[in-house]
Amino acid sequence: MSRRTPFDEIEQLIDRMGEQFGDASQQWGGLNPQRIAGAVSIDVVDRGDAFDVTAELPGFEPDDVDFRVVDQALHLDATRSNEISTEDGEFVHQERTSESVSRRIRLPEPVDADDVTATLEQGVLSATIPKVVPDSTGHSIDIE
Repeated sequence: MSRRTPFDEIEQLIDRMGEQFGDASQQWGGLNPQRIAGAVSIDVVDRGDAFDVTAELPGFEPDDVDFRVVDQALHLDATRSNEISTEDGEFVHQERTSESVSRRIRLPEPVDADDVTATLEQGVLSATIPKVVPDSTGHSIDIE
């Protein structure tokens, strides 16, 4: 017979909550919790002299996306809106949707923000962010 600990009830509660969230997700049609929370998946790969960035932004157009490097961090904000209106006799159907995502990711090394290249094709943002090349010659200082 095992001895009960004060954490047994907490673990049971966490298990029940996990099951309930799983059931709710299935009832909502298998919605991805990250998409509900307005998150976007971003991959950052260190290529030695640059960082390659890939972000999934399905349905977004280039004009919907604000992508920038600020203080050695990536800032990605995207917003889009759709309006669908259908008329058929006396019946009118109208829907409006709005979606926005936002991410901030700190880069581990200094980068050259003026030389970034980025494209958005088929819902995938691809960017190359060159690193700052350290000046190995140094800076000469005049002595008075």
